Amino acid sequence: MTDAPLPQRGDFSVLRPIPTRWMDVDVYGHVNNVEYYSYFDTAVNGWLVETGLLDPETSPVFGVVAETQCQFLAELKFPEIIEAGISVTRLGSKSVTYRIALFKPGRANPAALGRFVHVYVDRATRQSVPVPATVRAGLEPLIR
Repeated sequence: MTDAPLPQRGDFSVLRPIPTRWMDVDVYGHVNNVEYYSYFDTAVNGWLVETGLLDPETSPVFGVVAETQCQFLAELKFPEIIEAGISVTRLGSKSVTYRIALFKPGRANPAALGRFVHVYVDRATRQSVPVPATVRAGLEPLIR
C-alpha cells in the first residue's frame, strides 16, 4: 500500500454489512487473515449481484480475481457485523481494480484495507474480454 492517509468510512459510497462467523476466528481469538480476502470477495460480488451487474449462473462475461492485497490495521473478532466500503480505483478496458476497506462497528478508520482486481472473461472460453458496457456504467459512480 502507500503512505497516503487511510480512507475513512465516509469516503465510500457503497458500504456492505458482513457478519463475522464463529469459524472465521483462529486459535489466537481474532479473525484469521485469510478470511479478510473472503470478505473482499463477498463484498464486491455481493454488490455486483444486488445491482444486477452479475448473475453468477448465467452472465456470459464475468470478473475473475487476478490479484488481491490486504493491509491489516486492527483485529476483527466474532461476533461483529463489519462493514465493507467499496470503491473503484481503476476501470480499465478488461479489468477493474477495487479498493475495499473493512470497518469495525462505529469506527471511522478501517481495520483492513484491500486491493482486489477483477479481469473480465468470457464464460465459455475463459479468455479475457472487455468489461461490458453495462458493468462499466454501473461501476463509474464508484470511481474515486
